[in-house]
This record gives sequence, C-alpha cells and structure tokens, in this order.
Amino acid sequence: MTTDRAPHTSRADGAVRPGGAVPAALAATGAVTRTACLWVPDWPVVAALVVAGLGPETPAAVTGGPGGRIVAVSAPARSTGVRRGMRRREAQGRCPDLQLWPADDARDAREFEPVAVAAETVVSGLEIARPGLLLLPSGGAARYHGSEHDLARELTEQVAVRTGHECQVGVADGFLAAVLAARDDAVVPPGASRDYLALRPAAVLVHARPGDRTLTELVDLWRRLGVRTLADLAALPDAAVAARFGDLGVWAQRLARGQDVRPPARRRLEEDLTVTEELDPPAGRVDVATFAARRLAERLHDDLGRRGLACGRLRITARAVDPVTGEARTLERLWRTDDTLGGLSAARITDRVRWQLEGWLTASSLGKSTAPAPIAGLTLAAEEVAPAGALQPRLWGPGAGEDLRARRAVERVQALLGGDAVLTVRLQGGRDPRDRVQLVPYGEQVPPEREPDRPWPGALPPPAPSVVLPEPAPAQVLDAAGRPVVVDVRLAVSGDPARVVVPGDGVEGAGGDDAGGAQDGAGDGAVGGAWSGLDAAVVDWAGPWPVAERWWTPRGKRRVFLQVVVDAAGTPELGLLLSSSAGEWRLEALYD
Repeated sequence: MTTDRAPHTSRADGAVRPGGAVPAALAATGAVTRTACLWVPDWPVVAALVVAGLGPETPAAVTGGPGGRIVAVSAPARSTGVRRGMRRREAQGRCPDLQLWPADDARDAREFEPVAVAAETVVSGLEIARPGLLLLPSGGAARYHGSEHDLARELTEQVAVRTGHECQVGVADGFLAAVLAARDDAVVPPGASRDYLALRPAAVLVHARPGDRTLTELVDLWRRLGVRTLADLAALPDAAVAARFGDLGVWAQRLARGQDVRPPARRRLEEDLTVTEELDPPAGRVDVATFAARRLAERLHDDLGRRGLACGRLRITARAVDPVTGEARTLERLWRTDDTLGGLSAARITDRVRWQLEGWLTASSLGKSTAPAPIAGLTLAAEEVAPAGALQPRLWGPGAGEDLRARRAVERVQALLGGDAVLTVRLQGGRDPRDRVQLVPYGEQVPPEREPDRPWPGALPPPAPSVVLPEPAPAQVLDAAGRPVVVDVRLAVSGDPARVVVPGDGVEGAGGDDAGGAQDGAGDGAVGGAWSGLDAAVVDWAGPWPVAERWWTPRGKRRVFLQVVVDAAGTPELGLLLSSSAGEWRLEALYD
C-alpha cells in the first residue's frame, strides 16, 4: 500500500487532501489501522503554565479567536465555573485569580516536543497530529510491550516521569475512534470501533479538527437535517454524501465508520550532524577564516545530501583566542534555515558563516582587547534534521516560491552589506508599543530581550496602535478652559481633555503591526500629514494608565498614558496615544 506522507499534503488531522488525494487502496477497501493516540488534556494551558513557571494548581486559561474568548481551561479554573467559549470578563468574574494568556501555536508546539521525545523512548516512530495529540500505529508496539494495555501504561508512565505531564492514551481502529478513546482513557477492542462511535453525537467530529468553523457549520447543518449521531452519518449513502457535502462530508463519514483516510505517518528521528575544523595558526582575518568555513560548509552539505536530509537550524560555533592573554572564548550563534524550496546550499551556509565571522573578528565583539581575537576552531552543526523533500511545493501562496525568492534577495543584500545591515522586526515583552519592538538581524535566531509571554503589569490594553512614531513628538493636552491637563500622583485628572495641540511640523510616523504595534523602519509622510501641526478637539478619551519602570533607579521612568480620539476640521477622526512624564505631554502613536 502506497501513501503520500508529505506533511502538508497528507494532513495529520486526517483531512482529505485537495484534489481527492485519498490512497486508492484505502478508498477501495475501507481499510483501517489499529491506532494509538496519546492526548495531554488542556495542552495550550499546560504549555502556557510551563513557560510562565507556574504549577498545575494555578487556575489558568488561554484566549483566542474572534472576540478573544476562552479556548482552553485548566482543571482548577473549570472547578470555579470557567468554561470554553466564555468572554474574558465573565471568566474573570467567576475566577478573580484566573491567569490568562493569548493562544500561541509556536509556544504549544515548542513545549510539546519533550512529550514527543518521551513517547519515542517507548515507540520508535510517531506522528504529531497537533500540539497535545500524537498518533502511532499500535500493532508492532503492542506486540513488543505485551498488549495494548501495557503499551498505554508504558506511554503514560514515561511521559509523566520525563516531563511531569499527565496524559491519557487510547487505542482503537481508526483516527476518530482513537482520539475519543484517548479522551476516555480506554482501549477499544479490534473491530468494535464502529459500535463505539455509533451513539455519539456528530458534534464529536470537532475533536478531530478543533477550530475548523466549516466542520462546525456542517455538523450544525446535519443536526437540522436530522443527522444527529455518527451512526446516522455512517448510514447515509456514500454517493449522496459526496454529492451533497463534498470532500469534508466524505472525510467525516469515513471517520464515523471507524475507518482511516490514511495510516499515521511516522516521523523518523535523525541525529544532528556536526563538522569541526581546527585552524592552525588561528585566523585573524575574515577571508582566511571564511576559506576554512567554505570547506566545512561543503562537508556539511555533502553529508546532508548523501543521507537525504535537510536541516531546520544551523548552529555556528567558533573558538576565539585572545592574542594578549591567550584566553579562549566560545562564540555561538543559531540561524534558522528552513526553506520550502531549494534547500540550504553550501554557498548559503558559507555566507551565513562569513557574516558571523565579520561580526566576531572585531574588537567590539569581544570587548577585551584592541586587536581582533583570532579564530582557532570552527564547528557547524545541522539541527532539526529531517528527511529532505518532506515538504512539497504548492501551486500558489507562500510555498509557491515567492517567499523563497524574497529571502534570497534579502540574503544577497546581506552578503553585500553584512549580516547586521538587514534587520527584521519581532515582538517582545514590554509595556508600551515602542518597548515591544525588537530589531534583529535577518535570519538570525536571537532570543528576545524580554519574553513576550511573561505578564507585563501596567501594559497598555489592546488594540495596539497602527503607527508608532520613531521618536515621541511634544504635545499639549488642554481642558475646555484652555488650561494644561495635569495628572497627579493619585491619577486624578485636573480636567477633561478638550483639545490636543502638536506644535510645529512634527516628525514622520512609522508603520506598525496591528498585533503589537511593531515599528516599520520607513517613515510615512502621508500618515504624518494627518497630525503634523495638529490642533483638534477631543471627542472621546480613556485612561490614564500609569507605568512605573525601575522607579528605584536614577534613570527610572514614571509615565501615564492617555488614549484620545480627536476630530480635526477637514480630516476624519483620529486616535492618538499620548504619554505624560514630569508634567510634559508627548504624542507616542496613532490608531486607525
């Protein structure tokens, strides 16, 4: 039996691939695979608690989707009445101590990797369907461990011992039955999956594809048509389901019958590849060190090609020797290299190493001597190694080549100007929009200066501004009598803001990102014209919000923020973010 195991063409959630790409043998015979499913309940909340360093006894929830509703809830929060689908305020009203975090797929996937590694100590291969849920064919593993019950017990024990997380394991025929069996912590006997599913409501299909609004709408349509259970769906004629409900209906009916669209695609563990070379004598010039780096890059590329592998990250490590003291120092930088097309060639590896060496072979990078510290050893390590060709090009969208061509153009600019000459914007932790912006060299995986997932008391509430000024502009906030508005230490406002005046021509604004007010390096004169020399009436306002940062130090800052909506003659209403420090107002950002 031949199956397509490309991750984005054979979906891990069991969905029918575009174009009716169901393996012919499965479609013809209705074959099923004995599948084990490992499920960690409430995984988005568990991952958020791990990142925050909090224990499982903390009442917590994760918000996401339209309106920022609750999408995942911890057991302590559920015991107080918090439920999925609630609004934030209702949830906080039921549980005042509730910790809230926004949904973060990257965080969930990153923190789930230790669980997958723990499971692979029991079974040699598995498939991660989504963070919190993994699948594996149970036949051989169950025979090795004695029985399917023994396999389930061994998986839960290893995950608990190695990660500290509690999980549930279910075994059944077919994907949906295995997922529901994991939720019940049960082993369904062979051949009994259809009966196990029959009396369940059709709405349980959402556990196979959480968050799929199309599937939710289809289930609601079936309910109104009288198809309320999986047995009702399984009994419908195949041709009628395909004609009326399309591929999604065919997929749902197959799962309702306890069948598979495809068997689990097992991931193959590959060891990281490392190449090392000692430089004797140590190289104090970039061109000499780059010559050695080119040889290493070719060796690493050949090793990857010979084994049919690709890497997601490239770790560059250099051993520098101080020419005065003889002290050795290890310099290390991690670059993300995952490309949908084209892979990572030896020349591109060399470019990255050269850019890094240019930064290291300077006195400023070491800060200990006036002369560059020569490089005595170089090591290149390919990490996140996986079989090459696992991702298939798409017909349109990011995977069709546009992103790759853009990245290559940026890399050519970096090759000409240096690695630090091209910067990209990333969100980080902070209390105001400007603090949340971090500029990092393009392609480098630099840790954020401030973790965005940490709580930031006093942070401005959403939505974030769409335009953040590169430098705050002086402003005046006046009340109805023309007196300056003053905010005292108790956050009392001397008068309602009535006018905002921005003297002079102002400065040009910088485009931002709605998710976090991230700055765009280019000014926008057209946007700047909306508030340059502004003198407008205030039609609405909110605040003030106090922010005190490092108040115990001489350089500490005490500020209050004010949001206002102004109506200037001849222009549409404009939202402004203003800050006041030591009695002086400044314009910080603009809202759409």
